[in-house]
Amino acid sequence: MSTGAARRDRSFRGRRRDAGQVWELRHWHLGAVARRIGAWVRASRRRHRTVVIVGIILGFTIIPGCIGAVAMAQSGSSGSSSASAANGALSWMNVRDSAGVSLSNYSFATNEGGILHPFTSGLALAINLEFAGWMVIVVTGIWLIGFVLSFKWMDLFAAPLRAIAEGFTEQVSIPIVLITAASLGAFCVAWFVLRGFHAKAVMQVVTMLAVAILGPVFLADPLAEVLSSDGWLTQGRDLGITVAAGLNGDKSPQPNAIVASMQEQLADNFARKPLQVWNFGHVIDERPACGTAWTNTVSSGNDDRIKDAIRSCGDSEAYATAKDPTAGQFGAGLLLLISGTLLLAFGAVLAVKIVRSALDSVYHAFLAIFGFAAGGFVYGPTQTFLVRSVVHSLFAALRMAVQVIFLGIYVLFLGDIFKHAQGQVMAVFVMGAILEIIAITQLKRLDASLDRGNDWVANRFSQTLHGATQGGVGGGGAALGMGNVGAHRHGLGILKTLGAASVIGSSPVTAWMLHRRNGMMPDSKLEYAATLANWGAQAVPGLGGPMGWNVQSMLSRQLYADSAMRAAMKNGGIDTVLGAAAAIQGAIDVGAGIPDLNGALQGAGFTDTALISRAIKSWNIAEKDSEGNVLSDKHLAHVAAALNRAQNTTNRLVRGGGRFKPGDADQAAADIATLQASAYRLRRRRSGGVTLDEGNALHPQWDFVNDYMDRPSQSKLIALANVINGTQAPSETDTNPDAARLRRHMAALSDAGVGRYDADRMWAWIGNEHAKRISGAANALAQNPDDRELMQSVRRQVAGARDSESWTPSGMRTPLQQFARPRTSLPDGDWSAMAGVADRLRRHT
Repeated sequence: MSTGAARRDRSFRGRRRDAGQVWELRHWHLGAVARRIGAWVRASRRRHRTVVIVGIILGFTIIPGCIGAVAMAQSGSSGSSSASAANGALSWMNVRDSAGVSLSNYSFATNEGGILHPFTSGLALAINLEFAGWMVIVVTGIWLIGFVLSFKWMDLFAAPLRAIAEGFTEQVSIPIVLITAASLGAFCVAWFVLRGFHAKAVMQVVTMLAVAILGPVFLADPLAEVLSSDGWLTQGRDLGITVAAGLNGDKSPQPNAIVASMQEQLADNFARKPLQVWNFGHVIDERPACGTAWTNTVSSGNDDRIKDAIRSCGDSEAYATAKDPTAGQFGAGLLLLISGTLLLAFGAVLAVKIVRSALDSVYHAFLAIFGFAAGGFVYGPTQTFLVRSVVHSLFAALRMAVQVIFLGIYVLFLGDIFKHAQGQVMAVFVMGAILEIIAITQLKRLDASLDRGNDWVANRFSQTLHGATQGGVGGGGAALGMGNVGAHRHGLGILKTLGAASVIGSSPVTAWMLHRRNGMMPDSKLEYAATLANWGAQAVPGLGGPMGWNVQSMLSRQLYADSAMRAAMKNGGIDTVLGAAAAIQGAIDVGAGIPDLNGALQGAGFTDTALISRAIKSWNIAEKDSEGNVLSDKHLAHVAAALNRAQNTTNRLVRGGGRFKPGDADQAAADIATLQASAYRLRRRRSGGVTLDEGNALHPQWDFVNDYMDRPSQSKLIALANVINGTQAPSETDTNPDAARLRRHMAALSDAGVGRYDADRMWAWIGNEHAKRISGAANALAQNPDDRELMQSVRRQVAGARDSESWTPSGMRTPLQQFARPRTSLPDGDWSAMAGVADRLRRHT
C-alpha cells in the first residue's frame, strides 16, 4: 500500500471510530432522556391520563398527515391538488358514491395562498395533508366492507383450496388407511360385545356404516359444500344480506344489488356529505343545482373550477367558506377524522371477522377429511373429532351469516340515520359513537352465545355416538375427546392452552418430529446442541461415569479442601488469620496453585471472604517476590520475601501513629501469619536429627557450631568448609588478619579431632539450626506482634541464614541445602515400634 493510501485508510478508520463514539454517546443520552420521561409520566395517574389523551389526539392528527404526505409524494403532486395526490393510492379500489364519482377524485377546494400570505399557505397545506390522510383511511374502510360482503375475495381462495383438498384427500384416503381404521372399529365392536355393551356395539356399527356411506361422497370433493356456488358460505352470505335488507324494509332484496347499494351509502355518508360539510360548511347536495355542479367539477381536481361552480349555482355562503382556509376547518377535519375512523373501524373489524369465520369453516372441512378417511371408524375421541369438525364447519358458516346480518344492519341503520338527519352530519357521527359502543357489547354476547351453541351441539352428537350421556341427566358431561368444552368461557382458557402447549412440547412425539427435547421452548436448538456435546463427551469410554476421568480430574478439589482444613485446625482454626495462612500452606503441600486456594479454603469451611482474599494476596505476593531473590534455597527465599512484606505493612501501621487506612491492620496480621506458615515450611524441610560429638564428653563440635550461631563469622564457616573439602590452612607466611583467623579456627577443629565426616554433619546441623531459630522467632512474633524486639529477632535469624548462604564457597551446598551423612552407629530407641510399619507395607489388600 502506498503512503497516500495508508494515510487515507488511517483517516477513514479514525472518522469511523469517532462516528461510532458519537453514536454511542447520543444513544446513551437518548436512553437516559427516555427513562426520565417515562418516570415523569408514571409519577401520577393524572399525568399518565393526560399523556395518553394527548397521544391519541396527536396520533389522529399526525398519522393521517403522514399518510397524506406519503400519498402526495407517491403521486408527485403538490398540495394544491389533493385529488391527484390520493388518486394513485385509492383509484384501484374503485369506490364510488351514489352520483358515480370515484372517491379517489375527491378534493378539498380552498385558497392555496402564496409567498405574500405564508399563514394561509401553511394552513392550506396542513388541511390538504389532513384531507389526504382522511381519504386514505375512509376509502380503505368503505372498500374493505364492500369487498368482504361482495364475496369477491372468495374467488381468490376457492380454486386453490379445492385443489389442495383434493390432492390431500388422494394421499390420505388410500386402501391401507381405510382397512386399518375399519379393523380398529371392528375390534371396538367385538370388545363391546364381549363386555356385554350391546347398545354401544350397535351404535358403533351404525356409525361405521354411516361413515362408510357418507365418506366417499364427502371425499369426492371435500370442500364442495363449503366453497361451491351454492355452498354453505355463499348461502350464508346471501341469507345474511337478505335478512338484513328485510329488517331494513326491503321486501324483495337482491344480495348483489344490496351490496353495491350499501357501498354507495357508505361513500355518501362517510365521504361525500362529510367532505361537503368540512369544505363548505353544510351539505350542498340539498341544493340540486349545487350538488350537480360539485359532482361535475370535483373530478377535475382544480380548486378554482370547484369554487366557481359553487358560486355560479348561487350558494354564496359555501363559496365564502371555501374561499379562505381557517383554523375552524382544520378542527372540523380533525373531528370528522376521529369520529369517522371509529365508526368505520367497527365495520372493518366486523368484515375481518366475516372472513375469519368463512376460513374457519374451510379449516374444519379440511379436518373432516381425516375423520371420513379413517377417524370416524374408530370409537372414542377420533369419532368426536369428526363430529366436531363437521359441526364447527356448519357453525362457522352460520356464524358468518349472523355476522353478515349484523354488519348489514349496522351499515343500513347508519344509512337511515344519515337520511333522516337532514344534513346534520356531525350530530350523526356523535350519536354513531354511542351506537357503536352498544353494537360492540352485543357482538361480544352474540359470539359467546354461538361458541356455547357450537360446543353443546358437538358434545351432544358425540355423546349419542358413544351410547349414553356421561355427565348424568341432561347430558351435562363431556363426550370422549371433547375435553373441558366450557373452560375457556370462564377465564380458564389461557391456562388450558398453556397446559396443552406444555404437554405437546414435552411429548416424545414432538421430540422425534423436531429432533430435540422441549422443541417449543426458546433456545431449544441451542440447548439441544449443548446437550449433544455434553453427552458426546460423557459417552467417551473412561471419561464419564461416577468415577470416570472427568470426575477424577475434579477430585483434586476435595484433596485441596481436606488438606487445608486439617492444616487450619492444627494452627488457629477456621476463619482465623493464622488458620487461613496454615490452610494455604496445607493446600500447596498437596499440589494446589494460587488459583485453587480460594476454592480450597471455602471447601475447608472458611466463610470470611475478605479474610480469604487477604491471606491469598499475602502468600501470592511473597511467592512472586521470592522469584527474584538471589538466595539459592527457595524456601528461605520465600521466608525472606514474607518477612519483607510483613515488615513493610507493620512499619506503615507503626509510623502512622494509629492513623491508618481501614484494612491495614488486617493485612499486617495476614502478612505475619504468612511469615509464620512459610517459616514452618522451612523448618519442616530442615527438621533436625543431627547428633554431634558422638562418644565425646567434651562436646567440641557442639561448642563450635553454637559459637558460630551466636557469633557468626565468615572465617568460622570457611574453616569448616575447608575441613569438608580437605583444603589446607593458609601458610604462616600469610599475615592477613583473615588468614590468621582462618588458621586459628582450622587449628581448633583439628585439635578437637574433627574430620571431613564430622565437619559435614556440623555443616548440616547449622542449616537445621537456622530453620529452627527462624521458625521459633516467627512463632513468637505471631503470638506477640506488638513486641518490636520479636520482629528484630526474626530479621536477625533470617539475616544469619542469608549470611551463611552468601559465605558458602562456590561449588558447595549451603548449610540449608546440605543433608547430614548417616551416623556411624544407629541411634538409640525401640526399633520394635517399626513392626506396625512393616505390617502395613507388606499388606497386599
